Amino acid sequence: MSRYRPPRPSGSKYITPEGYKRLQDELTYLWKVERPQVTAAVAEAAAQGDRSENAEYTYGKKRLREIDRRIRYLSKRLDGMIVVDQLPSDQSRIYFGAWFELEDEQGNLHRYRIVGPDEFDPAKGWISMDSPLGRAVLRKQVDDEVRVRLPSGEVTYVVTEIRYRSFDED
Repeated sequence: MSRYRPPRPSGSKYITPEGYKRLQDELTYLWKVERPQVTAAVAEAAAQGDRSENAEYTYGKKRLREIDRRIRYLSKRLDGMIVVDQLPSDQSRIYFGAWFELEDEQGNLHRYRIVGPDEFDPAKGWISMDSPLGRAVLRKQVDDEVRVRLPSGEVTYVVTEIRYRSFDED
């Protein structure tokens, strides 16, 4: 068995303006603040002498590689992003950026928002448009039935509400 693993396909290139700003801020922080601090700490540790037994030097170099890897990833990812900052013409259907409410078979309500793969957050109810639920609800309208195959089996929901602003903004 080989160790080769094919690269994961990158997620959709869509992102909300807030998500784009958050990734841009992270890139700026890593490049302008954290990387210079770690570089200075590594230089200071290197000046202390024997690098082979210097844990600060070893840890600093490792942290520097992690920062550089994240900077490369963010730079490449932000280059190809499409910022979706306009509402769709048909707001009666679920598209990127929509807040929607689903009712399960037991009558429980679940609120979600469709976002890009770089900004999903289950705690906030933000799901990726690439997730099974995200793909299943795209282009659905109120009262449409949504079937989602989960590891525990197939689940059926009914779309009860669609909005293009947060439920908290009432």
